[in-house]
Amino acid sequence: MDRQIRLLGIALLVLFAVLFLQLNNLQVLQANKLSNASGNIRKVLDDFSRPRGVIQTADGVVVARSVPANDIYKFQRQYPEGPLFSQITGYFSFVYGSSGVEQTYTSQLAGRTVPLQHLSDLLTTRTRTEDVTLTISNQLQQVAANSLGQRAGSVVVLNPTNGNILAMYSTPTFDPNPLSSHDQNVQRTAWNLYQADPNQPMLARTYRRGYAPGSTFKVVTASASLERDPTLATKNYPQETSIPLPQTNKTLSNFGHETCGGTLPDLLKFSCDTGFAQMGLDLGPDNLSAQAMAFGFDKKPPLDIAAVASTFPPASSFARNQPGLAYSAIGQQDVSATTLQMGLVAAGIANGGIIVTPHVMNEIRDNEGRQVQSFGAKPWQQATSQATAGTVRDDMVGVVNGGTATAVALPNVQVAAKTGTAQTSTGSGNNNWLIGFAPADNPKVAVAVVVPAQNGLGSDTTGAQIAGPIFKSVMQAALALPQSGGTQGGGAAGTPGTTPGTTTSTTTTTTP
Repeated sequence: MDRQIRLLGIALLVLFAVLFLQLNNLQVLQANKLSNASGNIRKVLDDFSRPRGVIQTADGVVVARSVPANDIYKFQRQYPEGPLFSQITGYFSFVYGSSGVEQTYTSQLAGRTVPLQHLSDLLTTRTRTEDVTLTISNQLQQVAANSLGQRAGSVVVLNPTNGNILAMYSTPTFDPNPLSSHDQNVQRTAWNLYQADPNQPMLARTYRRGYAPGSTFKVVTASASLERDPTLATKNYPQETSIPLPQTNKTLSNFGHETCGGTLPDLLKFSCDTGFAQMGLDLGPDNLSAQAMAFGFDKKPPLDIAAVASTFPPASSFARNQPGLAYSAIGQQDVSATTLQMGLVAAGIANGGIIVTPHVMNEIRDNEGRQVQSFGAKPWQQATSQATAGTVRDDMVGVVNGGTATAVALPNVQVAAKTGTAQTSTGSGNNNWLIGFAPADNPKVAVAVVVPAQNGLGSDTTGAQIAGPIFKSVMQAALALPQSGGTQGGGAAGTPGTTPGTTTSTTTTTTP
């Protein structure tokens, strides 16, 4: 009997030990994981039962807020500007989680109880929220949206000296309000509708969708010649209508079978495909690939809302594909770039060769008005030397003064720009691009616009024709902002660190 009692006692002690260990495992080791688990309804109720900070634009327009609700969730998330900012703010849903600024800065936006500091605090519960102020201008965002109109496309505007994103809009877009509804049926209906839409309204085309950049990529190729083989920058390429492609019996022709050639300034001014294709072959795959990576290709831009990398083929892929190298030099083949990436290319030239980290958060303040966080200018990539950037800038000025981008010239301010048109194999037109910055001698604003191939666009459209008017109206509005959008955020960034930063596009030929 005594032996049985001892065994029972030992068994009970073991069970108590196991129970103790499991309680500690759940309450200590796994507490955070369980607390934040997607299926934890208690966590969801807690998140939606507290106030949440405001998200507002640089010019003071509220784009996300929480208001009292008469249900178990206590607070309702609202997006007063709806689709205009949804691809920046994201959404805050108890079914589908969060995205955008709502996700990146959720710990700051989430209300939390302030620790007891005084005896009087025992009588009340104090909650502190923090508000996020964006670098985005509501006024400029409206101009971008109005300029695109009903066409699919995207616009990015940024300050090249400090990385502030001043506008970032793409269409089609979506309304985030149904996703924050307290009615799960409303949420699921909206979600299923957005997901089933072949136009993908929830896809932020500005920073999560790449297109063949066409002739805008010639800014990278031009930089490669100056940085990596300066003899090519002074080489006088012959006047050609087409050139033979190595390893094949095919040729690469200029847009409209035009004849062009000359040295680098003329090649860029008139967007000469044959000249730049031959320049790419002369540079070789290692040089061209290295220059693309210096501009941030094949790295995820460190935008504070998750962006995808733009892509340039690895140098090794051209060993048996010299025609691919020629096409890649003019932004075709398997080259793919987001609007953000090409905006950063323009910004890098504008900023003396340094690409500054792009960001949409300007500052965060608590509900007592104290600043708790700000985003200062931080360098990302050393794209080129200052001398190379200056030369390419001057050549981009030539594109506006008598080249393919004369239509975007502005009175009393010099614009530097590059057009781009990439023909696709989809049969629905071209990818129409325009990138640039102004004022050319003291850049304050860089702009990138793409209107991709879509129904209703003819196969003979060009970047100057389609993207040009959008670029011009957005640039004019951006330059009219107080200090050309320079009132938000920190100053210019200096020497970049070594922090390195999927898109697809099927294309065949390129045009100016």
